Amino acid sequence: MNMIPSDEKRKKGPYVVIECPEKIPCDPCVEACPRGAISIKGSMIELPEVDYEKCNGCLVCIPKCPGLAIFVVDETPKDYSIVYIPYEFLPRPKKGDKAMGLDREGRERCEVEITKVLYSPKFDRCAIIGFTVPKELSHEIRFFRLKK
Repeated sequence: MNMIPSDEKRKKGPYVVIECPEKIPCDPCVEACPRGAISIKGSMIELPEVDYEKCNGCLVCIPKCPGLAIFVVDETPKDYSIVYIPYEFLPRPKKGDKAMGLDREGRERCEVEITKVLYSPKFDRCAIIGFTVPKELSHEIRFFRLKK
């Protein structure tokens, strides 16, 4: 499932994108959201839904997803977008590192630059990495390969 907000909301600030691939009993994202923007209607195996009027793209839900299926996209910068992803590998990239942006199938699509590396024990040993992508690829690029 790939939900994105209206064009109006996308222009106002960062927002969460949840890409759950299947219905399984899982709800850590619901519990993690401090604004109550994520909900699951019906039984716990239903896919989560986002209330974009409540979501402010705070990033808190990203490391809580055991399926690594939550991203935050910020389309407000003028010349590019920033995509925030969960990252569980070592060593972690550093701000300013250049990388190759990959789509969901692992295909190289564009050069990206790491803009943020967030890590905290409250993130369950999962870092959050922010990187630039061309605006037209905001909903296609979901990972990166660091350049050697």
